[in-house]
Amino acid sequence: MTPRHRKVSYIKKIIFSDSEKQILHFLESLKSDDYSEIFSSLSPQEIERFVEVVFKSQNLSQTIKEIPDVILPEMLDIIPIKTLTEVLIAAPEKLASLLVKKISREREKVIFDQLPPAQVKRFERFLMYPEDTCGYIMSPDFFSISQESPAGQAVEGLRKFAHNDHIVYIYVLDETRLVGVVSLRDLFLAEPSTLVRDLMSRKLVTIHVNDDREKAAGLVAQYNYLAIPVVNDQLEILGIIKVDDIVDVIRDEFTEDIQKIGGTEALDEPYMTMPFRGLLRKRAGWLTILFLGEMLTATAMGFFQNRIERAVVLALFVPLIISSGGNSGSQASTLVIRSLAIGEITLKDWYKVLRRELGAGLSLGLLLGGIGFIRVTLWSLVSNIYGPHWFLVACTIFTSLIGVVLWGTIAGSMLPFVLKKLGFDPAASSAPFVATLVDVTGLVIYFTAASLILFQVLV
Repeated sequence: MTPRHRKVSYIKKIIFSDSEKQILHFLESLKSDDYSEIFSSLSPQEIERFVEVVFKSQNLSQTIKEIPDVILPEMLDIIPIKTLTEVLIAAPEKLASLLVKKISREREKVIFDQLPPAQVKRFERFLMYPEDTCGYIMSPDFFSISQESPAGQAVEGLRKFAHNDHIVYIYVLDETRLVGVVSLRDLFLAEPSTLVRDLMSRKLVTIHVNDDREKAAGLVAQYNYLAIPVVNDQLEILGIIKVDDIVDVIRDEFTEDIQKIGGTEALDEPYMTMPFRGLLRKRAGWLTILFLGEMLTATAMGFFQNRIERAVVLALFVPLIISSGGNSGSQASTLVIRSLAIGEITLKDWYKVLRRELGAGLSLGLLLGGIGFIRVTLWSLVSNIYGPHWFLVACTIFTSLIGVVLWGTIAGSMLPFVLKKLGFDPAASSAPFVATLVDVTGLVIYFTAASLILFQVLV
């Protein structure tokens, strides 16, 4: 029995016991993957009891962190409205914001109807921003102070803010506008009478509340800050994005991009807990599109059927040609998608990328074309497999590989820019998509080169 199976057996054994302390102690040992396994193994009654105990946990904030995003909404639908309302009112801002965003719209309305207007306004603030924005993932727990305040007053204010263990920077305001930042070290080492404005750094790195959350991940990686302030158009600080928030963003975005690069829709939950029909639905769409695209390959082959009949040897090299073009396009596409994702390049850099990939594609085409030419030549010295016109065949392969690899590299590097410009995810120009495109056009390049070089033979 695996450790996870033992955990499932144990929770089934104690779930209806009177010892909630024993169950809460068990909760502390669970990790994210454990929740998925346990949830899929419990009966509806056992799940209801499990959720009830979870929300009685003294360490609820820490426990919630371990619950996968796909399971949390289901748990929030099970817990009684009264209990959930009490949890939301008592919860710290960060936890309350997380829970409110995961509650179903039906339950949200019922809960809001039972709350005083001030509490409703507090919760509605968490729902103002779309899920892919910085406003959605920002934490409302930050410490700010006026630039005219003395350091001693700031220290006293921090003591009252001691419940928050994530304070790393003190944000300095000119009335409501963010103008600087002070580190804890500088603040505590300063004389109590020193004004905060004399300690602060004006070199601010901020991010707008409506910016894409991937941009925040890029800023944290670029500057190695532990937190980035989130501001509005008036430079008022609305919240902060911490490193642990960014880790979740990077994981989610990386998972989504990898799945798209592989030619499938992003999965909404872990692979092992995803329903079989849902898994098929996620994969079938892209696979069908790619299949229809590959059917154009047969159309292209049919168009050049007469030439193939006159020089059957050309058919031997079709897999070589189309795979070389697809591979070069997939390479270029992957490199550009990664660079766009982490902010190394932007849309305005498309020409620089094109210029580099023209050189790379030509060089790689010459390399592979040279290898293909040598291969045909060597085989022709010891056999008659390529016929009396082997030299022209070798020249066709050489020329075709240069053209196909160059085209594949250009197409693979430019497609992410085109998709991003149109508002789509660049990861959608996945390896299979690029390969399908280059397969069809590669055949056209190959047989066109064959028609020109082997013209005397094919007529």
